[in-house]
Amino acid sequence: MNCIQRFRSLILGDSKIPIGIILENLMNIGTFREKKVLVTGAAGVFGDWIVKAFHDEGAELFCTDYRFDALENQARKISAGLDRLHLYADDLENDSSLSELVTAVSELWGAPEIFVDAAGIYPFGNILETSNEEWDRIFSVNLRAPFVLTRDISKLMIANNIKGSIIHIGSGAARSLRLNGLPYCISKTGLDRLARGFALELAPYGIRVNIVEPGFASGSVITEFPDGYVDEVREGIPLGRESGSQDTASAVLYLCSDKAEFITGTALAVDGGNSLGKRPAEHSLQGDT
Repeated sequence: MNCIQRFRSLILGDSKIPIGIILENLMNIGTFREKKVLVTGAAGVFGDWIVKAFHDEGAELFCTDYRFDALENQARKISAGLDRLHLYADDLENDSSLSELVTAVSELWGAPEIFVDAAGIYPFGNILETSNEEWDRIFSVNLRAPFVLTRDISKLMIANNIKGSIIHIGSGAARSLRLNGLPYCISKTGLDRLARGFALELAPYGIRVNIVEPGFASGSVITEFPDGYVDEVREGIPLGRESGSQDTASAVLYLCSDKAEFITGTALAVDGGNSLGKRPAEHSLQGDT
C-alpha cells in the first residue's frame, strides 16, 4: 500500500539522537539548503548515496522505493535532520502507483526543484533466456516509468514556474552491449535518448535534463552475480577500483547546481574509465562488454 511518512523524530535504542550529531548535521548544510529533491530508487546503492549527499547539503527529500523498510533503515543511518525526509513506497510497474506518487509530490510541494531518477534493475542473463514478462518488467522500471515520471514531474515544474533539474541515472551499457544483460543495455540506450529528447523539449522552460553514468558498484540486493564476477569487473576498471559513495553523488550534485546552469542533454560518465575499455583478464565472465 502506498504511504507517505515524514520523520520528525527517530528514537535510536533507548536514547534520543545526540545533540552533537544534530549540530554536526546543521553545520554541513550548504549548497542545496531547502531545495526540494525527489529521488526514485532511493534505497538502492546509488540512490542511497545520492540521498545522503543532498541531505548533507541541506536539501529536503522525497525518497521513493518499493522497499519501505529499506527507506526506514536509510533514515536511521542518516539519523539527523529527519524532518527533511519524506519516505514513500511505490511500484514503478504500476500506472496507478506512478500517478499517486506524482499526486503526493504535488500535494506536498507543488513541484520539486530537482528530480533524480535512480531506479533501475539489471537481471543477469542473456537475451535468449529472457521471457516476455521479464522483458516487460525491465522496460517498465528502466524506461517506461522514467518517461511517465519525467513527463508528469516536468509539468508540475512548468505549472509552478520552476526552472528545475532532472537527472537520469544511466549506464555505459547504453553504448557498449553486454552479453550478460542485453535487455538492460537496450533499456539504458532508450533512457539515454529519452533524456536527451526531454532536454530538448524542456529547454524553453529552463528545465535541464542530464544523465549520469555511474561506474560499477557492488552491494546490490536485487541483482545476483555469479562467483568471481565482481572481482573480475573490479580488476578490469582502468582506475583500479569500483565506484565509491562520493563519485556518482558528486556528479549528480554538480549537474543540479548553478555551476552547471548551461549544461543540458549531456551524459557524464563517472566510471573510472570503464567505458573506455577494460584491462585484460585471464578468464571472462562478462562476454563481449
